[in-house]
Amino acid sequence: MRITVSGAPGTGTTTLARRLSRELDLPWVNSGDLFRRIAAERGISVRELNRLAERGPEIDYLIDDAMKEAAAGGEGVFEGRLAGHILEADLKILLKGDIKTRSSRIGMREEKLFDDALMESRAREASEARRYMKYYNIDIGNFDVYHLVIDTVRWNERGCQEIALAAVRSLE
Repeated sequence: MRITVSGAPGTGTTTLARRLSRELDLPWVNSGDLFRRIAAERGISVRELNRLAERGPEIDYLIDDAMKEAAAGGEGVFEGRLAGHILEADLKILLKGDIKTRSSRIGMREEKLFDDALMESRAREASEARRYMKYYNIDIGNFDVYHLVIDTVRWNERGCQEIALAAVRSLE
């Protein structure tokens, strides 16, 4: 089984993808880890790498190629903002939530003030939206490619996992 998990920062994509990977005994590939690794290798912040990525598609394409290569192996849980757009999958999941709740989660996780997390989230999401439209002609706000959309403000971590697992079981 191949599953994609997508969503904006702070929606819980990593939490859900990790849990699905464990529960279903599937490999897990995380594009965010790939992005952070590239930033670290270059000795820059994720925000700086986002700015570099706006100058050309090379960084995004590196991540996409790594994701596609991992998916060529067959089964897995593939987490990434564009995973649902660039990979074929049995189940494509999108997690969503309002920006204030997501920014609060990011602030707690990264030990940042809420206002700083909110400002950074807005800037990052605007940057990504521009890049995805420019490089892929993808409107990240269009959810049509997804089989399942879960509001992670409405449902807690366990609820999101149970919803996703119910969807997986319905496919088996």
